[in-house]
Amino acid sequence: MTGDQSSRDSLMEATRSRARFSEHGGKGASGFISPYDENQDASFLSKPGETAIVNPPMGGLRDFEIGVAWDVRQIQTQKQGLLGKLLNKTKTVTRQQNVDLDLGCFYELENGERGVVQAFGENFGAYDKPPYIFLSGDERTGEAEGEDEKITINGGHWKDIKRVLIYLYIYEGADDFEEVNEQIQVRVPGEKPMVVSLHAHRDEMDLCAVAGLENIRGGIRMTTYLEYFPGHESMDRAFGFGLQWEEGAKR
Repeated sequence: MTGDQSSRDSLMEATRSRARFSEHGGKGASGFISPYDENQDASFLSKPGETAIVNPPMGGLRDFEIGVAWDVRQIQTQKQGLLGKLLNKTKTVTRQQNVDLDLGCFYELENGERGVVQAFGENFGAYDKPPYIFLSGDERTGEAEGEDEKITINGGHWKDIKRVLIYLYIYEGADDFEEVNEQIQVRVPGEKPMVVSLHAHRDEMDLCAVAGLENIRGGIRMTTYLEYFPGHESMDRAFGFGLQWEEGAKR
């Protein structure tokens, strides 16, 4: 999808031709790691199409994590009390604006099963049974210390997982991803953290396909997408998972 398409144009184009809409075949750190700190030992992926490879160690992969953290926004407003009205003076008041982001993923298992792990619908997944992917919970403020939400993938069953699409969704509290200082980390034991940040300014696009994880001969190939969509259905069509969607609201 090109950067200057409106959400309506994107959906219409997806309906007419998924092949033209999608190029994907239709088919424990706490907090942030600064990309400007030369001493940080991490792999920063900031552009679409960048890849990172994790080769399987002897004995296979251990559990690995996908974490997201974001900052609470500080909003300044002008307030005028009774005395201020008499003196024609105002004062600046700073308050916190909580932001609710949701970390989630689409998955496809080697047996063909496909599904979604996300807070909406309480689809938190499972660690010790299919899909072997578990979401820690639903943080609605961004005020928690360290990471706000985390997905754990059972490394012992990575052989049963074919691919995972990591996404981030603005549920409320921000108009676009540029307003939120968010960071996604994929952490595999014994490897550098793979770190992705989002900086796009698209008011009508509140869902971002961050990156894909593919099982390549027991290892992991991570590819950044950083593609923005108006909703889950359009993202699903782009990546070819074929899931069923219905309208609803988080409780």
